[in-house]
Amino acid sequence: MLKKFRFFVAMVAITMSMLCVAYGATTETDEFDFSNFAITESGDADLNTGTVSLNPGANPITVNNFDIAGIMLGMSFDDIENLFFKAKGLYSPREKNSIIYSIQKEWKYNLDYECRQQGIVVPAELEQCINTLAKNRGLLYASELHLVRENTGETIVVYFTSNATDNVVWRVVYNNDVNEVEGAHEKFSDQREKKILAFWQGVLDKYGAPNSGTDKWISTNNSYDPMMTAYYGSLDMVDMGRYTSDITKNIQQSRENFRPKPYAF
Repeated sequence: MLKKFRFFVAMVAITMSMLCVAYGATTETDEFDFSNFAITESGDADLNTGTVSLNPGANPITVNNFDIAGIMLGMSFDDIENLFFKAKGLYSPREKNSIIYSIQKEWKYNLDYECRQQGIVVPAELEQCINTLAKNRGLLYASELHLVRENTGETIVVYFTSNATDNVVWRVVYNNDVNEVEGAHEKFSDQREKKILAFWQGVLDKYGAPNSGTDKWISTNNSYDPMMTAYYGSLDMVDMGRYTSDITKNIQQSRENFRPKPYAF
């Protein structure tokens, strides 16, 4: 009986250890195996901010109220994590690197300088120093979540702002395969056209008619306000203003918190 009890305790310990690795990024402990996670330097958004305008007779639409598979602009990373990691729905995290972590590049430059002042110059050690300082100071954040729906091949990428602006959704990109053609035969072209037609009908049923051009739903004539664009087999819902505010706040705070040498004069 004692042996069985010891075996049970050992299995519980192993299970808890595995859970800690899987959710290490969201726990409050200092344990964080950086080799288990993809960490990137945040880059510029691949979006243009060209002018947008309402169609004649059209009204603004509250794009903030739109959702893609239950995901809305402004939702926190914690809420999204609960929705797709703890509850079972149509979508699930992709098998590898479902969460991408980032450090805003201005902060990364600060930490690089700080680590070098400690005499750390070996690339691997320098990267470890930067990542550790970023995590301990709340500068490492979940920037992307990649979701898949295996039986249909649909994918969703959710983009989050940094912790400086509460780590919330600023962009959601949905994709499916309706625009793909399996071959050159006429039947494949016919099937593609029908799939596209069905997709667009579903989009119109859920979101209503576009109020800017033939493919955009906009909140105002300001391209920095929430908007959504539809493509063949794709939806791109974005709040460029939220993203820009996040970048601006990080630049300002990183300048204020840069740690130079203790000059004395």
